[in-house]
Amino acid sequence: MKTIFAITSLVAGIFILSNCGDNRMENIADLVLRNGNIATLDAENSFAQAVAVKDGKFLFVGPNEVAEKYVGSFTNVIDLDGKFVMPGFNDSHAHFLGIGESLINLDLRDAKNWNEVIGIVAEAAKNQTPGNWIIGRGWHQEKFNPSPNPNINGYPIHDELSKVSPENPVMLSHASGHAVFANAKAMNLAGIVKSTKNPDGGTIVRDKQGNAIGVFEENAENLIRKVYDEYLAKRTPQEVEEHYKKITKLAANDCLKKGITSCSDAGQPFDVIDFYKILADENQLPLRVNVMLQDTYEMMKKELPHYKMDGYANGFLTLRSIKQYIDGALGSRGAWLLEPYSDLPNHFGSNVTPISELKNVAELAVVNGFQMRIHAIGDKGNREVLNIYEEIFQKYPEQKNLRWAIEHAQHLSEKDILRFAKLGVIAAMQSVHCTSDMGFVPERLGIKRAEEGAYVWKKLINSGAIICNGTDAPVEDANPIECFYSAVTRKNADGKTFYQEQKMTRIEALKSYTVNGAYVSFEENVKGTIEKGKYADLVVLSNDLINCLDEEILNTKVLYTIVDGKIMYQNK
Repeated sequence: MKTIFAITSLVAGIFILSNCGDNRMENIADLVLRNGNIATLDAENSFAQAVAVKDGKFLFVGPNEVAEKYVGSFTNVIDLDGKFVMPGFNDSHAHFLGIGESLINLDLRDAKNWNEVIGIVAEAAKNQTPGNWIIGRGWHQEKFNPSPNPNINGYPIHDELSKVSPENPVMLSHASGHAVFANAKAMNLAGIVKSTKNPDGGTIVRDKQGNAIGVFEENAENLIRKVYDEYLAKRTPQEVEEHYKKITKLAANDCLKKGITSCSDAGQPFDVIDFYKILADENQLPLRVNVMLQDTYEMMKKELPHYKMDGYANGFLTLRSIKQYIDGALGSRGAWLLEPYSDLPNHFGSNVTPISELKNVAELAVVNGFQMRIHAIGDKGNREVLNIYEEIFQKYPEQKNLRWAIEHAQHLSEKDILRFAKLGVIAAMQSVHCTSDMGFVPERLGIKRAEEGAYVWKKLINSGAIICNGTDAPVEDANPIECFYSAVTRKNADGKTFYQEQKMTRIEALKSYTVNGAYVSFEENVKGTIEKGKYADLVVLSNDLINCLDEEILNTKVLYTIVDGKIMYQNK
């Protein structure tokens, strides 16, 4: 009996010790960051010294001495030496794969004049096989100094560009993405002649004789893009897959080194979403991607019920929104305005998608539980989108918490500002657009309209509306530090300011780039703040963005980018 009792006691003791060990192991962190200045951006805007991470989530947030309890023999411990920590940046409106594309195509964002653009294309043409397309992006006629001569409405003529690229079709996207510049070879392939008609919602810019100068605005872009798409269609499926993998890797690396842990992709068709799903299934998405669906009405009506994904693959892929366009961009005078452009009388911009079609898509979205995110830049465009949303909300009063958004919401009529909060519509804005475009905004809108409704972040916030932030990359650089600087200073690279009463506070700006970004994608319960149980997505910075001087913001370096508890970038 004594022997049986001894064996039983021994087994029980081993069981208890085993359970104690299991409990102990459950509290041992994979990663501990200590001695930090950690802005959690939670509801109380609280600060902490340390975080412990296990299995990709925050296990503990609080003081150093308590964090030590979570350190085991295999825990990776990083002493932050007082560095600033915040939730990872969430770019709520970018073109993720477009970032990758921009890194393999010609980058024209720094071109100071048209001659520089010609020189860049000429150099590229030297190394291209005849017949291959030359693709670039980033030129902006309003930023050319001197202005092109000759020009039509500020746009250059294609002649000199065509001379340096006679054997290669060239397509150069405007910085806004709402116009392209084509050379003679590309226009010939597209069959553009004097009699070619403007498509609905688009303009072929012409000289006084009616000849196309090379600029195709808004829906007229498709005349050139159609031919380019036919060229791309000749690739094998393997070549297409390799291309997507390449640009995904390039985009991810660019985002991670800039502190971005979540990024939206503002408009992709079903076949690209299929590719994203494959990457997610293979754990090849190194940061979280929220994709907005953009496809034909017929395809969406057929496939929408099968594609909704909330936090798929451990939160690395989300799809629950539809992207549409109502107008174009201000720089290309495509933004749809209530009154004519101040610098082009009798021109009101473009309605690129008929209102009836947008209503049909919105109806499709609401019955399938999808969010609408419509691009609207001009005050007329924004008003019409608000009208569409209001009509749908009234038709489906039982549908709550829809979180429909207007992408950009750049130029608003005073009468429409309060409607965002009233309707629960999110303003998905990009602060850096303000300081990038401020040089020509008063020219396009006039002083009164610019002051009343251009990038009115503070008016929207004070009204109770939610703003989420981003860069619209590759329209702008994906760098969130530059965007944050624009949000809190409204100051451009030359030190000039733009209606500073509309700037955000430091906390407002940080929340627009973190928890508000999570909110717009219905993910505020799992990311966007540094709190126990949420995804361990954070960034360590060299400067304290809440307290540093304005002039120190742009010197801020990303030291670590951590996604799902893993160090995805380290500044060495």
